[in-house]
Amino acid sequence: MFLRHIPNVLTCLNLLCGCIGVVEAFHNNIVISCGLIGVALIFDFFDGFVARILKVSSPIGRDLDSLADMVTFGLLPSIIIYQLLMQSIPDLMGIWKAYPAFLIAIFSAIRLAKFNNDPRQSDSFIGVPTPANALLIASLPVIVLTQDEYWKTLIVNTNNLLILTVVMSYLLIAEIKLIALKFKSFGWQGNEFRYSFLVLTVLLLAFLKILAVPLILVFYILLSVTANLTKKSA
Repeated sequence: MFLRHIPNVLTCLNLLCGCIGVVEAFHNNIVISCGLIGVALIFDFFDGFVARILKVSSPIGRDLDSLADMVTFGLLPSIIIYQLLMQSIPDLMGIWKAYPAFLIAIFSAIRLAKFNNDPRQSDSFIGVPTPANALLIASLPVIVLTQDEYWKTLIVNTNNLLILTVVMSYLLIAEIKLIALKFKSFGWQGNEFRYSFLVLTVLLLAFLKILAVPLILVFYILLSVTANLTKKSA
């Protein structure tokens, strides 16, 4: 009886990470918030993984997962962008420029609603998944903290942050078919692009560390587009 509740417990831990992350972000501890997004990603992966193993998936679990993702991978990334924008604004007269950060939360909500009601997304994604977008945004404060001044100047820049916000908001709901990293089998055939992406991810992280995260998202989109074109031409 208890086993069927394990996936929902993991989902609630994802939500808890998001809630604590929001509090830490509003206390300007945004690196802690970024770390909590990383922890939540682990819970988010294993709730679905465990549900499939135990064969206990349900509509309630699916909805709970989306609600948790909305907080952790929708609202929290918005607040992180908001805090970075606040750092980039020289005076309070321009505080209104930070409010577009919440486009990420709005378009994440649309993205999750579409995912729950779109039968095309059973074995692939249409638009960038909210966890991938959240990971990209979470990498920015860590890059600022760990890299040289050039990166801080590039990232903590009002125009750059607003452009990133608009672009990622669009990509969340864009009609772009992306690879789902769900292995139905572990053979090479049918998983060529998944394995290619995983190998590329490991190599980029090994050589570039945190700077690899934005590049990984770019390669994820490019590989997905290439996979779609390959299937159409086959």
